[in-house]
Amino acid sequence: MSADRSEAWRREAVLGIYAERPFREPPAQPRIWSYCDQLSYAPGETVKVSICTNADLCDVDVIRDGHTPERVFSRSDLRGAWHDTPNDCSVVGCGWPVSLEIPVAPDWPSGGYILRTRVDGDMHEHFFIVRPRDGIDRRGRLLLIAATATWTAYNDWGGSNHYQGYCGPKGDRFSPVLSTQRPLAKGFVSLPPDAPRAVLLDDPPINSEPRYPHMEWAYANGYSKKYMSSGWASFERHFVTWAEAEGYALDIISQTDLQYRPRLIEGYSCIALVGHDEYWSWEMRDAIDAWVEKGGRIARFAGNFMWQIRLSDEGRTQTCYKYIARDEDPFMQEGPRERVTESWEAPEIGRPGAASFGLNATHGLYASWSGCSPRGAKGFPVYRPEHWAFANTGLYYGDILGGASRIFGYEVDGLPYEIRGGLPHVADPSLAPEGIEILALGLAATIEEGSTILPGRSFLGTEDGEYVASVLTGRKDTAAIEATKRGCGMIVHFPKGRGEVFHAGSSDWIIGLTRKDEIVAMVTRNVLNRFLVSR
Repeated sequence: MSADRSEAWRREAVLGIYAERPFREPPAQPRIWSYCDQLSYAPGETVKVSICTNADLCDVDVIRDGHTPERVFSRSDLRGAWHDTPNDCSVVGCGWPVSLEIPVAPDWPSGGYILRTRVDGDMHEHFFIVRPRDGIDRRGRLLLIAATATWTAYNDWGGSNHYQGYCGPKGDRFSPVLSTQRPLAKGFVSLPPDAPRAVLLDDPPINSEPRYPHMEWAYANGYSKKYMSSGWASFERHFVTWAEAEGYALDIISQTDLQYRPRLIEGYSCIALVGHDEYWSWEMRDAIDAWVEKGGRIARFAGNFMWQIRLSDEGRTQTCYKYIARDEDPFMQEGPRERVTESWEAPEIGRPGAASFGLNATHGLYASWSGCSPRGAKGFPVYRPEHWAFANTGLYYGDILGGASRIFGYEVDGLPYEIRGGLPHVADPSLAPEGIEILALGLAATIEEGSTILPGRSFLGTEDGEYVASVLTGRKDTAAIEATKRGCGMIVHFPKGRGEVFHAGSSDWIIGLTRKDEIVAMVTRNVLNRFLVSR
């Protein structure tokens, strides 16, 4: 490969759109895709599966995934059919007819289930959640709420998501409206163990431009460009596999369940939120806030708490206008304005993210990859090692928690802070819950900048920096960006009503569990074991 072609190839891998899109006509080679009618099901309900294939026959398996995967359903020689797919399927859904109905047996335990459809020469994987059964004793059981709204936001099957796409007046913009009625992109359900993560394993050479190994790997191997940004395979699966191996009794629900079935969280003493957990609705926050106030405990090992969304059609449609909300979200003009789909810190919303989880993304964002501290600590510098969360770890003041296993990044949550007597404190107490303690603190940024950043060749650009500046200052000029571009990632703990919250504000905390970082594992155990004890 020539040097010129190599550079063009890298630019396409980083800046291009290469999502799977439906074919206008059946391709020559065998292909298959599938999706389910819901994100989650209760025992006794029926999974309605829609399949599109140009093969005459296909096979279907359902596997409960986790520490010990188990096949719970199998069907061979199901008749295949090819279906027309609208060009805007990312927005309106594929509209394929139901090909197969699978009953959820009463003895299927709550968890994550892979729907695997196969033909000779091709395979597709979709995913659904089985909710906990009614009437089970929830005491001592851990409830994981999967970040399914973030899965939807990043899923680029069909060409568009909340980041890039073929929407807008010129057909070159992201879609503010997305449907769950489409397949999941390749890499969202399973991944090979050597798939690169966004957080860099090795420091870049001197004077090198930013590189994005995960995007280059995705482009070279036919995976979604966003495989490392969201999905079961990159985030929740790491936590579930570890927790089951540790012996925790674990149930799972979706964020859609949290909005439409909030009673599902009653009876649990601890809820876990993990990985990249960026998108929430007003109703989801209402449910969680009320539950914590009554005595619930949140163990949030997750980063990037950023955007308000709206769900409709029983959760099958997700809306988030993001950067263009003030100009194009109809709620900005018609109201209610507090439901406008942009950052929680936007003044028209009036509900800062820190009110629920102590931290927010507008004061955090990118770390340990791209041009945002690529040679940084890649773990959390510890300031208060005496806290109970660090018991039995041997951590000292100034130690780097999770540095070797690379847990700090790729997106982190923070707060404005100041250092007094060598310890971090919240700079403005009005921005954080009363009683919050900052236990660890690392550096982050909203933009890539430096002498090796060349125009038109970096991934992040200035869009995020401009937006954060506009939310926090009302402006997005150079001075406003300069005042807001330096963020941080924190570990915090605080009481909330009769409950409490522990928040390790990094999307990649969970990779420390997979990489067998015993200190990261001990902190995780300390939090879960304390929070799982009923009061």
